[in-house]
Amino acid sequence: MNFTRSGATWQKRLCLITWALFCITVGFVLTTLIDPGSAPMARTSPLLPGASGSFSGLVKKARPSVVNISTVMTVTGRMTHPFTFQGPSGPNDPLRDFFDRFFGDQMPKGFKQKNLGSGFIIDEDGFILTNNHVVEKADEISVKLAGGGSFSAKVIGRDPKTDLALIRIETDQQLSPLPMGDSDKLEVGDWVIAMGNPFGLDNTVTAGIVSAKYRHIGAGPYENFIQTDASINPGNSGGPLLNSAGEVIGINTAIFSGTGGSIGIGFAIPINMAKQIIAQLKEGKVVRGWLGVMIQKITPDLKAKLNLKNANGALVADVTPGGPAEKAGIKRGDVIVSFNGKKINEMKELPYIVASTPIGATVPVVVIRKGQEQVFKAGVGELKDEEEKGFEKSSAKQQFGMKVEEVTPQLAKEFGLSETTGILIAQVDNNSPAAEAGLKPGDIILEVDQALAKTPADFLEKTKGYKKGDTILFLIKRGNSTLYLTLNIDE
Repeated sequence: MNFTRSGATWQKRLCLITWALFCITVGFVLTTLIDPGSAPMARTSPLLPGASGSFSGLVKKARPSVVNISTVMTVTGRMTHPFTFQGPSGPNDPLRDFFDRFFGDQMPKGFKQKNLGSGFIIDEDGFILTNNHVVEKADEISVKLAGGGSFSAKVIGRDPKTDLALIRIETDQQLSPLPMGDSDKLEVGDWVIAMGNPFGLDNTVTAGIVSAKYRHIGAGPYENFIQTDASINPGNSGGPLLNSAGEVIGINTAIFSGTGGSIGIGFAIPINMAKQIIAQLKEGKVVRGWLGVMIQKITPDLKAKLNLKNANGALVADVTPGGPAEKAGIKRGDVIVSFNGKKINEMKELPYIVASTPIGATVPVVVIRKGQEQVFKAGVGELKDEEEKGFEKSSAKQQFGMKVEEVTPQLAKEFGLSETTGILIAQVDNNSPAAEAGLKPGDIILEVDQALAKTPADFLEKTKGYKKGDTILFLIKRGNSTLYLTLNIDE
C-alpha cells in the first residue's frame, strides 16, 4: 500500500510539474510575440561566430602585427609662416606662443620635425606596409612593435601615386604577419576594424562599417578608396583596416574633417591595390601600363551631342602620337567602354585599370565611335614620368560671347603659347555662352562639331548655321592637353 500510495503521489507531482512547465513555456512565447524586445538576446553575432559579440579575440590576434612608426625630418631651410604647430592641443596649443615669441615668422634652420604614423607587418622577413606620406623625406624611421622593442627601419620602395610605401626592420624576434583579404569582396555595410596609433596613442582599436566603395577624393591618379565610419585620426595613417575575419582589406590613409579629427568619414586604400605592387616595391621601383590617351568625363551635354546611349566610359580627348592607342587605331572622340575585358563605368576607372595591366600585354579595347561599337587590339606600353606634348592655327571675330583671332607671334608670346598658327580664343565675356561652356582666353579651337577648323574664317563658316537652342561640340587645346566642351546657344 505504501508503494502504491507513494506511486500515486509521485504521479500527481509529476503532472503538476509538467503543467507548470507548460504554462511557463506558453507565457514566454506569448510575451515574446507581444513584445519581442523583452526576450533575452544572445550576444553572439553571425559575422563573428564564437566571438561572443566582441572583437576582442580578433584584436588579440592582430595586435602583434600592427606597429607604431615615428619619423624625423630635418628642415634644411627656414620655414616661414604660416607654420602649423603640431602640439598635443593642436593649433591652439599654448606652446605655439613659445615658438612664435622666440622664432617669430621663421623656424630655426636645421629644425627637427617629428611625425607619427602606423603600419603592419606583411611577412616574417620584417617587411612593413605603410603610407608613403608617413615616411616620405624622413631622415630617420623608427618602428615600435606592439610587444615592445624599437627598431630602426629603412625604406625599400615608395609609390607616391598610390601613397604606399614598404619599409623593413631587421630583427631576430619572431614576427607575426597579418593575413591579407580580398577587398573586391567587401560590401557596403560590412563590419571593419581600424588599428593604429592615433595622436600617438599606441594600440588603439576602432570599429565601424564600410560606408561606401570606389571613392575618388582628388588625392591621386589611381585612387579607389574604401570609405568607413570607423574612427581614423592623425597617426592612424598606414595602419590596417580589417574585416570581421581579421584579414587586412585596406590601409588607413585619409580623413575628411574640418577640425582635424574624425567625424566619421575616413578613407582606406584597398588591399588589392597594394597586393599588385608589393613585389615591385620590394624591387624599389613601380612600373605601370600606359595607353597614350587623354580622357575626360562624359557630361549630359556630351552624351546628347555624341548620341551616346548612356554616360558610361571615358571620352578620348587626345591621342599621343606614336603611342599604343594611336597604333591600335583609337582616335580622338572615341568612348572607351571596356579595357582588357573590364567594363569602364566611370572615366576615373580607366587609368587604374590600364596602370595595373602588365607592360607588353596586348589587350582588347572596346570603343563607341559615332554610335557604333568597335574592338581594337592595343599593346600596353610603360608609363614614363614625363608630360605628354601637344599641337596647331586663325583672324579676329566675335561669336557666342568670345573673340577669336588667328595666332600671331605676338599673341603666342602674350598667351604663352607654343603654337604659331591656329584659332585663338582671345577674349571671353562674362555670363556668355562661351563662359558657361568653360571656354577660356588662351584656348586653341581645334574642331567644331568634330570637323577641323584651322582659321577664324573656318570657325565662322562652321558656326553660322547654328540657331538658338542648338549645342555645339568644341575640341580645344589648353596647355599640353586637349578636351571637349559643349556650348549651348541661348534660347
